[in-house]
Amino acid sequence: MPTSETRNEKLDLRLTPSAKRALRMAARASRRSVSEFVLESALARADETLPDRRRFGLDAERWAAFQTALNAPVQPAPRLAKLLREPSVFERDGE
Repeated sequence: MPTSETRNEKLDLRLTPSAKRALRMAARASRRSVSEFVLESALARADETLPDRRRFGLDAERWAAFQTALNAPVQPAPRLAKLLREPSVFERDGE
């Protein structure tokens, strides 16, 4: 978490007493305040969630290669087609 930025925004949460108790215990176990623990945990989760949703840039050559790949004809995938025709392990009866 960047420390050069001043914390001047506030986020209020409503939670159950048991959730608050769990956060307090986890914060204590990690030697953090509840606020620090919640913020660090939430930011870690945000980092897990966002990587494939952030903007990224490509130079002209890589952009052209990307466009070529997107516009290429679909390649046959017989093994995938077979997999999709077969029942999943959750659908099989007593095997």
